[in-house]
Amino acid sequence: MKKAENIIIGVSIGDLNGIGSEVILKTFEDSRMLELCTPVIFANVKILSFIKRNLNLETPLHGIDKLDQILKGKINVLNVWREGVDLNFGQNDETVGKYAIKSFEATTKALKEGLIDVMVTAPINKYNIQSEAFKFPGHTDYLNQELEGNALMLMVQDNLRVGLLTDHVPVHEVAKHLTESLILQKVETINKTLIQDFRINRPKIALLALNPHAGDNGVIGKEEEMIFKPAIKKLFEKGIMAFGPYPADGFFGSGQYEKFDAVLASYHDQGLIPFKTLSFGNGVNYTAGLNKIRTSPDHGTAYDIAGKGVADYTSFKEAVYLAIDLYHSRNEHFELTKNPLLVKEK
Repeated sequence: MKKAENIIIGVSIGDLNGIGSEVILKTFEDSRMLELCTPVIFANVKILSFIKRNLNLETPLHGIDKLDQILKGKINVLNVWREGVDLNFGQNDETVGKYAIKSFEATTKALKEGLIDVMVTAPINKYNIQSEAFKFPGHTDYLNQELEGNALMLMVQDNLRVGLLTDHVPVHEVAKHLTESLILQKVETINKTLIQDFRINRPKIALLALNPHAGDNGVIGKEEEMIFKPAIKKLFEKGIMAFGPYPADGFFGSGQYEKFDAVLASYHDQGLIPFKTLSFGNGVNYTAGLNKIRTSPDHGTAYDIAGKGVADYTSFKEAVYLAIDLYHSRNEHFELTKNPLLVKEK
């Protein structure tokens, strides 16, 4: 297994008009971070140097043109492009969106080829990244296409883990996306993730109902009776400890979530509003279910404060920490499962 400083973290730059570059530079300005990993930022060293000066940061940067030029103990910046890019902090810009995708696609390619060990992505603008060549609502959907497995958005902060049955789906379409097979797939994915990535042997997973009061036995909706309960029964028959569906309104306020290793929400805001309320900006978005590890901060581009030097980099730093921890956990899990004697001893 690699030593800490030998873990290569590929960082996609995100929207250059947002706070992504700032939180990246602030995170690695602390030289102690370089004892935990070797970062490679996929961007352009000249533009990052400009942003660094604009923010009055002292983060030392090492420009490289190929990944075989990576130096341990340095903040490496791979020149994904050479030309200059006009920046207007806080502005939505289609050209800047194209460079965000150039960085992201190059980082993903390096991850697929094993040239980096894990990936941490800075925030993008989901509107300005769209083009004929890139028609995905966000990072997760593209990674699901490019990497092996079934992607699942999992928000993580210490022991609080909230996954989504549906993620970037309009609210009025959520019900028709919810099927028994989707629930089975997502719960099986999160169960596997909790075992191999979080070292939890017998995970307990809670599912949140789609309808108020969990449908009130069909009075307020039939999804719970027709879809959720049959799926949960089948999961139990497979030995997976899935419970619910629970009414979503009181689940977090009552502290019921603390009894479970993960919670699966039916739709985006049902899961992310309580998560972000409880995580206080320390949360991390982990793309579970894939053969490679990708994390990101739990916030967006924050155009309103971009370029002002006031962005909180806590969530991005936590995303780096989690990526490192997951890398170690997954490799340890695979080593143990390859050697039954080690599993028995443990």
